[in-house]
Amino acid sequence: MRDVSDRIQHLRDDFTKFELTEETAGLQPFALFETWMHQALDAEVNEPQAMGLSTVSASGRVSSRMVYLRLAQNHCFGFYGNYQSLKGQHIKAQNRAALLFFWPELQRQIRIEGLITQMAPSDSAAYFKERPRSSQLGAWASPQSAVIKNRSELDHLLEEVNERFKNQAVPCPEFWGGWILTADYYEFWQGRPSRLHDRIIFERSAEQWLRQRIAP
Repeated sequence: MRDVSDRIQHLRDDFTKFELTEETAGLQPFALFETWMHQALDAEVNEPQAMGLSTVSASGRVSSRMVYLRLAQNHCFGFYGNYQSLKGQHIKAQNRAALLFFWPELQRQIRIEGLITQMAPSDSAAYFKERPRSSQLGAWASPQSAVIKNRSELDHLLEEVNERFKNQAVPCPEFWGGWILTADYYEFWQGRPSRLHDRIIFERSAEQWLRQRIAP
């Protein structure tokens, strides 16, 4: 098989679609986030709500995975999952994390950092109630991040859960719910020609946001 490095080392793209100026960035990072998200939705970017979530274990081991953004309000970014999963264990040990949105169709990315807290159980339950029944059952069936023998074991767990909640509503598990990352740092990246990309950051300072341009 051909070495993968031979296939990727010469891949190139010319970033010419948009620019990011201080004027268009404005002074409020969440407003810019909303503008860019609306533009991604209007452009029918593939799964614009998908974001990389990076967390750190108690021993300092970094882990990243893709999750779906389900709430975005006033610098608060919400997502859901299993509290007993690897990400749940990391967040419990170290509640600082980072998010990454990458929209290649628009040649843009957004990095967001902040502190994470758990949602109120009532908010998690309200969202869980709106999920498809298959997703609700999956949340009960999967011991997320735990080692299992094979796929058949997972299928068997799902069968047991199906039987348990037959002909009744599926309640929200106590081990499942939402988190909120409250942003204190943003970086907006817009691809530009010659790899001289636009990068504008916002850092929280007391009750204000400090906006700066950084070199690509």
